[in-house]
Amino acid sequence: MTITGIITAIVIGAIIGALGRLVVPGRQSIPIWLTIVIGIVAALIGTAIAGALGVATTRGIDWIELLIQIGLAAVGVIAAVSLYGRRGVR
Repeated sequence: MTITGIITAIVIGAIIGALGRLVVPGRQSIPIWLTIVIGIVAALIGTAIAGALGVATTRGIDWIELLIQIGLAAVGVIAAVSLYGRRGVR
């Protein structure tokens, strides 16, 4: 993986993470770095799932792949909020 690939993964991860965070209702008390990590992981897993379903490469924008990635990011944000929020509560 090149430097360009790493920077692209971070940018796409931040966008996917932010979109996933926007889908989840209410306030999320997780740091931005965690949102970016969730977005990167969701983008990678979403691409793998879209590839397995045969919808990863289409003409134009890959809307199905994007929806899968955002859905995974939303689930990741929900999980992170529930786990991250419990750390400070005793």
